[in-house]
Amino acid sequence: MPQAVTHVLIALIIVELIRDYFIKDKKKFPLHYVLIAGIAGLLPDIDIALYWILHWFGFTLQEVHRTFSHNLFVPVAFLLLAGLTLKLKSRKLKSKELKKEFGKLGKHHLKIYMIFLMIFIGSFIHLLLDFLLSGNIMPFYPVSTYSIGLNFVDKLPIPLSGLAIPTLDAILLVLWLIHEEFRHKISSFI
Repeated sequence: MPQAVTHVLIALIIVELIRDYFIKDKKKFPLHYVLIAGIAGLLPDIDIALYWILHWFGFTLQEVHRTFSHNLFVPVAFLLLAGLTLKLKSRKLKSKELKKEFGKLGKHHLKIYMIFLMIFIGSFIHLLLDFLLSGNIMPFYPVSTYSIGLNFVDKLPIPLSGLAIPTLDAILLVLWLIHEEFRHKISSFI
């Protein structure tokens, strides 16, 4: 299964590439959204934190992991919340001042619908990685226990399959740091 670093980095990289190369106004899409998407890349693994508790009640990891939080209902719920908050912002508020301030959070004025959208992206990328790389996901759990996965890592020769995910982590981290240096000159912050 992809490790935490892979889940965070892939979400970070995808959202940051969208921000860097497709978003015209960087002020409307601050780096905070990239961070939120990266952290949300770990959201489906909340079941592992729950397992730390459920273990003491006789549950196995297989009974808990990749069940209730590894289904399409989790990211879709956040996509629906994003749409709902965007709709509320645009339709319900009459006053320009209220409309301008509605749905903004914190001193950076992050938009709530964008936060929900980033959580959708991060959690969906998590499911996609689990589906593609290792193991199965149950996309419609608890409605159905149908599971699916391409398991590309398992198709590698056995000596290489154990190294695939750590190697992917290392490659992603190095490439992301190189991108950050060339695109954002991160060495100037050191």
